[in-house]
Amino acid sequence: MRVLIVRIGAMGDVLHAMPAVAALRAAHPDWFIGWAIEPRWSDLLQITGDPEDLSQGLMSAAAGMVGRGLPARGLVDRWYRADARKWKKSPMAAATWSDIRALGKVLRADRFDVCVDMQGSLKSAVVGKMAKTPVFVGADAPREKVARRLYGQRVEVASRHVVEQGCELLGAAVGEVLRPVRVPLPMDTEAEHWADEVVGRERFCLISASGGWGAKVWPAERFGKVAAWLGVAGVRTVVNASPGGSEDADAAVAASEGYARAMPCSLRQLIALMRRAAVVVAGDTGPLHLAAALGRPVVAVFGPTDPARNGPYGTRAVVVRNAGSVTSYKRHREVEEGMLRIEVGEVVAAAMEMLG
Repeated sequence: MRVLIVRIGAMGDVLHAMPAVAALRAAHPDWFIGWAIEPRWSDLLQITGDPEDLSQGLMSAAAGMVGRGLPARGLVDRWYRADARKWKKSPMAAATWSDIRALGKVLRADRFDVCVDMQGSLKSAVVGKMAKTPVFVGADAPREKVARRLYGQRVEVASRHVVEQGCELLGAAVGEVLRPVRVPLPMDTEAEHWADEVVGRERFCLISASGGWGAKVWPAERFGKVAAWLGVAGVRTVVNASPGGSEDADAAVAASEGYARAMPCSLRQLIALMRRAAVVVAGDTGPLHLAAALGRPVVAVFGPTDPARNGPYGTRAVVVRNAGSVTSYKRHREVEEGMLRIEVGEVVAAAMEMLG
């Protein structure tokens, strides 16, 4: 069987899809699995290191994950460049259409038997359709309703959490029952050495002060105040930032009274840094779900998104959410009112609980 996964981005969503794909790989090590993804997230799929070590990592899976080893060939056999972010910036450019045609050509050349759209957007459905597989499967209620029209087979999912929904969807596509499997994330030697140099043996909190859209982003200054309180308790804070820097990270550091520092890093460096964090504090964003995938203790600051559906999965976690928050996935720019009612002390108390 040759199976194509379409989950283009973003980081958290890719991480949520990986346990289902890991379950499929563990059940069928001989199947060819491809994944269409934005290049900037492809590092998540590049599993490196000793196969025996990777299997042992799976055997220590946290609650909610099945501990089964992956074969040495890794999570996927091949990933395919679906550079949707670049296409969106220049939708009418000749280079954009050239890229799209090239992607369709290579997907068709690899002759997949089944394609599963695990994103549920129009762009992901179009990418899946280009593969021209005999079976094209998507959710009966996708994120964007228009995507539903492109699927040849639609699956109703009953699970609450998106990780388990992914298992339902992929399992139905191949006619099997799948349970989430923890997948080891890449261990890059250079990134690991870098992390050793920047944090050493220091016990630290890692804060991610940014988010996917404004409504679900707790103010960066409050993250900085959390860092200040933790600093008084003897725990320093590292605030992750993109390689080019981050205004949110800078604002958090400025409010930390000298107890936090910004740490611009690549995706592989962020993975290495998180492996060493005593606790990770973040909103509903990619770094939070990266920490959960690595089995780190997390404090999740939630607002309009539902933690039962999108919360940290498979790790020790405390979710801080105000009772007044109203669940909505509309991408408003302004911070949701319920999030603004979350006090710094609540998040500090949750972090101290995770720190023991």
